Amino acid sequence: METDLAGADAGRRRGLPGPVVWFMSLAAGLGTATIYALQPAIADVADSLHASLAAVGVALACGPLGYMVGLGLLVPLVDRFPPRRVLSAQVGALAAALLLCALVGDVLVLGATISVIGACSAVGAGLSSVVGRLASPHRRAATLGLLTAGISAGILAGRIVGGWLAEVIGWRGMLMAFAAACAAVAVGLLLVVPGTRGGAERGYLATLKSIPGLLVRNTALRSAATRGALWFFAFCAIWAGLAVALSEPPYSYSAERIGLYAFAGLLGIPATRVAGMFTDRVGARRVILLGLAVAGAATVIVGFALSSAPATLLCLALFDAGLFAAQVANQSTVLAIDPAAPARFNSAYMLVYFVGGSLGTAFGATAVERFGWPATTAFAAAAIVVAAAITLGARGRSVPSTTPEPAEDLFIKSHAMEPPNGFHNR
Repeated sequence: METDLAGADAGRRRGLPGPVVWFMSLAAGLGTATIYALQPAIADVADSLHASLAAVGVALACGPLGYMVGLGLLVPLVDRFPPRRVLSAQVGALAAALLLCALVGDVLVLGATISVIGACSAVGAGLSSVVGRLASPHRRAATLGLLTAGISAGILAGRIVGGWLAEVIGWRGMLMAFAAACAAVAVGLLLVVPGTRGGAERGYLATLKSIPGLLVRNTALRSAATRGALWFFAFCAIWAGLAVALSEPPYSYSAERIGLYAFAGLLGIPATRVAGMFTDRVGARRVILLGLAVAGAATVIVGFALSSAPATLLCLALFDAGLFAAQVANQSTVLAIDPAAPARFNSAYMLVYFVGGSLGTAFGATAVERFGWPATTAFAAAAIVVAAAITLGARGRSVPSTTPEPAEDLFIKSHAMEPPNGFHNR
């Protein structure tokens, strides 16, 4: 163990070479993209499997559920075993799950394979942990920013590339293409990720057992996790419901065209930078409330603007930007609760967060088919209003940053902020 700790410390002193960070960012983005690749093709999948849109929507909701399992069970492994082996095996398993998913003929099997894909796609969180531990202290914010930018790009690219490939080679061929890319990245991770091993003080099982207790004992964590889950419910409900609404009459758009709507989310990436700057200056509470106000207004308007592509795209852009900003500020408060153990608090937060996302994905696809698009957006807006009410009811606090240089991407402010006594992400 002492040798492993020495290796980890040496890796931290050396920092991570730029090309290695770029490749890790690519791997994180690819892993994240696999959760969303099938969403634009939901109608094609339903036709192919002779299933309803609601049934396929529930199957797609297994992705975020699986991701939640991956956060709890797989991410802690990088602190116990050599990260390059853990991450390479995880992405290799992701490639196998994608290949199996491309061959399914039943919606139940589809849901099972998507849950495995979701669990393995949590590789981005594992890579964040490695970067937070091994990056040079004076470059940690910029390094984590690059990785987070990859994850954010993966959320968008998954829908865009997935929709395009599904249109060109079919949804099964699209999944095979993603599987091939993951297989190549798995080999790359084995070659480029540092071979250090973490020196976690807690054992693996002890870490897992401690996570639920954090939510029970800590009011600030419960509040942050609850409001985060509510707006992630709204986020996933809108995007999953949008795919269904646009695939049905009177629109009947192709998977490729539906996927292109994800370009509206590009505004969310620069919004994270602005949000982080203002979180440092005015406190997390104000940024969360402003972000939720913008997202809530956009949600209400898009419920009646779907027939206008420009109006819909604008609303989606503001919707994403508002919720991305709220997430930056909210997660920064979570990581500041206990500087001695930020990873455990972050894991607890993300687990609850993705419960909300899973429910939102299932709800969005089902609600549009049963109640219509305006009603679906009304439910999403109500979730955002409740999240804002929780924020107003909680005592806000500013989370100062002592990071030695500005973050390149403000979403990583939630990972890179360091209180005066110092800590690093995960």
